[in-house]
Parts: sequence; structure tokens; C-alpha cells
Amino acid sequence: MTKELGYHIIEPARFKLDGGAMYGIIPKPLWNKVHPADESNRVDLALRLWVIRSEEKVVVVDTGIGDYHDDKFNKLFDVRSDQGPIEQALSKLSLTCDDVTDLVLTHLHFDHVGGIGVKVKDKDKQDQWQPTFKNAKLHLHKSHHHYAHNATARDRGSFHTQNFDPIIKYYKDSDALYFYEGEEGELFSLGRESQETLRFKCSHGHTPWLMHPYTSEFIYLADLIPTSNHIHIPWVMGYDIAPGVTTQDKEKFLSFIEQRNLKLIFEHDPNYWGSQLIRDEKGRLSAGDKFPCPHELAYTI
Repeated sequence: MTKELGYHIIEPARFKLDGGAMYGIIPKPLWNKVHPADESNRVDLALRLWVIRSEEKVVVVDTGIGDYHDDKFNKLFDVRSDQGPIEQALSKLSLTCDDVTDLVLTHLHFDHVGGIGVKVKDKDKQDQWQPTFKNAKLHLHKSHHHYAHNATARDRGSFHTQNFDPIIKYYKDSDALYFYEGEEGELFSLGRESQETLRFKCSHGHTPWLMHPYTSEFIYLADLIPTSNHIHIPWVMGYDIAPGVTTQDKEKFLSFIEQRNLKLIFEHDPNYWGSQLIRDEKGRLSAGDKFPCPHELAYTI
């Protein structure tokens, strides 16, 4: 392991979602200027995972959408990836899935937890689940895990429990499942040499108890602010279970980010992996310097 803390991005796949759902009440003539839709009204989205390396840890945040879905699913969401996409992306950083020591899940929606496991055939040619990161510890918010199994009819379809439950059970049976509670707290130290700690804060508008990991330099915003366009407070996804709560969450988080001068990491922005924050002449927070993504499987930030 390196003694210096290293921050990286891997992009194992891309997919598309309905543009109207991504931008909620914002009229299409506005959002289509900055995020053009295809002929089916879908917008292109990244599946961007955060990788942290230190002298003691290899951390992966979220797992993307997975590579085991059927043709109907892949066509509906225009999923674009190769087989073993996480493995291929990590190899660009000279890492393997077995090197990963810690997996942090922001929440359990299918496009964030889909890559947690792989399907393999047993001796009877039946599908069996195996963990993608068999040597890792799994870090997950306990209240969100409970919600995923008790979701409303409106968002129940976003939780593919039949896919992730077997893998979470693997971590539990291996004494490698770490549940967290409360609005914020410490996840774990990244190492004595780096003197850095990975911490978390929760938001609730998109889905209850969505966990956002952050260090002294970066914060991973997941679906609270999925793209650089969503920094604007009213630009809230139609997918959010409580859009009004999302606006309140965004105000709190943006203030927190400004105070700490953190760089934002966007999980779904197709063009920018992140940005800094600035205040305009009217005092409104917006994306300052945007950091373009090189459209590669893996890169250092």
C-alpha cells in the first residue's frame, strides 16, 4: 500500500434514466439545455464509484448497477458495460477485487448496490451469488437497511432485495457487516500515516438515511446532488421520496461543504466527476470549477 493517501474514480458502466424523472418539476426546455435527452426522453448518466487508497485501506464507495441483468432490463436502462466491469476498472489502478478492504454503500437502490455480487453457476447449473469483494468489510446504515425492506409502494421497485440480501448475509455470517446509526459519525480511520478519517452525514429526501461519506477534502454526494446541475436547490429529482426534504438537505449540505471547502463528487454526472462551490453575485451557491471526467474506466482525482 502507498503511504500517501490516494483518491481515485472508477466508472464501470453507464446507463440512462428518464430526463423528466431526473429533474422533477423543472421544465424540459431548461434541463434539456444542460443535459440533452435522447429520442426516448432519457438522459445519459455515469455510474461513478469512489476509490480511496492508503497504507492500510482500499476503500470502494458504492458498486454501480451490476452486469447480470437480462436483456429487457439492459435495454430499458441502456446499460453499457463489459462483463466484470468493476474488476476491469480496478485493474487500471493495479488493484483486484480481493484487494478491497472496505465497501461503503450510500444506499441500496439497484444502481448503487447492483455490483455488490456476481452470479455464478453451481455444479447443478443453478445461479448462486458470490460477493464481488470477498475480503472486504461492509459498511451500511442500519436504519436505511431496515427501510429497504419496508419501503413504500412508490419506491419499492428501486430495492432489488433478492439480489443484495444474499451478499449482505455473507458479510453478516463472516462478521464483516458494520451497521451505523444516527445522522452523522465516523466510519473508520484510513490509516495512521495518512491521519485521515472517513466520516458520514445522512440525507433523507431521496431515500431515508442515505449515507454520504466524506474526508477533509472530498464528499460523495450520491443521489442528493447526482449531477452538477442539481446543485441548484429547486432542481430535485422526481425519484425522491420527499422532494421538499431534499431541498432542506441540500441547503444544509451545501453550507457544510462551503464551510469545509470540500470538493464535490457527482455519482451520475456524465461529463464532470466533481466541482468546487462558489457563490455568485446574488449569494447563491453554484458549481465553480468543474472537473471533467476523462471517460476512462479509472482515473486519479
